[in-house]
Amino acid sequence: MPETAPVLEIRDLHKAYGKLEVIKGVDITANRGDVVSLIGSSGSGKSTILRCANLLEHSQQGDILFKGEPVSWRGAGHDRVPANAKQVLRIRTNLSMVFQQFNLWSHMTILQNVMEAPLTVLGRDRAEVEESAHAYLNKVGIQDKHDVYPAQLSGGQQQRAAIARALAMEPEALLFDEPTSALDPELEQEVVRVIKALAEEGRTMLIVTHDMKLAADVSDKVVFLHQGLVEEQGPPSELFGNPKSERLKGFLSATVHG
Repeated sequence: MPETAPVLEIRDLHKAYGKLEVIKGVDITANRGDVVSLIGSSGSGKSTILRCANLLEHSQQGDILFKGEPVSWRGAGHDRVPANAKQVLRIRTNLSMVFQQFNLWSHMTILQNVMEAPLTVLGRDRAEVEESAHAYLNKVGIQDKHDVYPAQLSGGQQQRAAIARALAMEPEALLFDEPTSALDPELEQEVVRVIKALAEEGRTMLIVTHDMKLAADVSDKVVFLHQGLVEEQGPPSELFGNPKSERLKGFLSATVHG
């Protein structure tokens, strides 16, 4: 596949739950090194787009391309499912998801949490995986917590452990689904610092966030979604500094004053 192909490209994506259409034809592109933030009010479809992108949920129409390679489907509409299980696994391991609620395994130490997927999914060498897991925990600032269990950590530490776990897969892109919304403001800043550092490293990221400051600080492109459609998109300086649509102006003023 051409190296110039975007890491992730979504074309004309449609997703419905029964008769309720949540995504109504969305296009999003993340080139290598791009940080793309998805903003919009609750129910605008932001998280659903992420879940469709890494095939946790199945869309009914449209294309998802990973490094220029389209996901192959069989069936149509609500019966449409990915046709190739190996392709799904490959794409999902290359688009590591960081969830709002951390999703760490409670019965495993933090180090075991970070090591589990590279060992079981990628089949990598244990000594090598352990070494890189320590390095990623160090990167997110919780190396000293490697032997404790998730319940012994603060929310901010748990989320940083979840980021280390995502990084341990050495993915092509990171998908963040509201990574700070379950956290108190002071713990939120710990996670924001890690995300900013990853952005500075040139990692490809898609971030669903309610934190407009984070979106403004780290994004190359911001996508504002309204009722399942892209209402406006562009560099953060334009979207936040000079919003064109009335809906975006309303959303931003409600966010600032809310």
